[in-house]
Amino acid sequence: MIDLFFERSEQAINELQSKYGKLCRKAAFQMLNSREDCEECINEAMLAVWNTIPPAKPESLKGYLLKLLRNQVLKRVRYNNAAKRGGYDTALDELAEAVPAADNVESEYDSKLAAKAVNSFLTGLDSYDRALFIKRYWFGKTIEELSEEFGISKHYVSVRLHRIREKLKKHLEKEGVYL
Repeated sequence: MIDLFFERSEQAINELQSKYGKLCRKAAFQMLNSREDCEECINEAMLAVWNTIPPAKPESLKGYLLKLLRNQVLKRVRYNNAAKRGGYDTALDELAEAVPAADNVESEYDSKLAAKAVNSFLTGLDSYDRALFIKRYWFGKTIEELSEEFGISKHYVSVRLHRIREKLKKHLEKEGVYL
């Protein structure tokens, strides 16, 4: 499929839409809860794929698309929450204590090192903590939603996430990724 993008064939977008459209809708809707916003973000992500391939030649087109989609969704969430605080802004503020800010990472190598360290950290977590962490910081679920979904108190969710962030911070320092 990437070859179609390099050929600048419009069929590439059709193939991308038919293969990953349903996955994109599900991922975007989990974060936005609005069909109109989802479709807009998916269209923007598809356009971004079209505009960046070539020269980019991603190893995983699915991963590349989902990363671009997530960036579009985050922009939309920030736009939607401009007048009020909550959701992703709060989750990202929590994570900022443990993960370096984007402007602190000066090179692509450092960025890849940080991503590798976070992935190894997540792999080392038990499935319960990993699910809690990912649902909070990837899908942007609120403490209340997690409490209900996991059948635990809001306080327990907050404490557990705090402990996971502390572990992440120590793991990143051990891996040489500094704040």
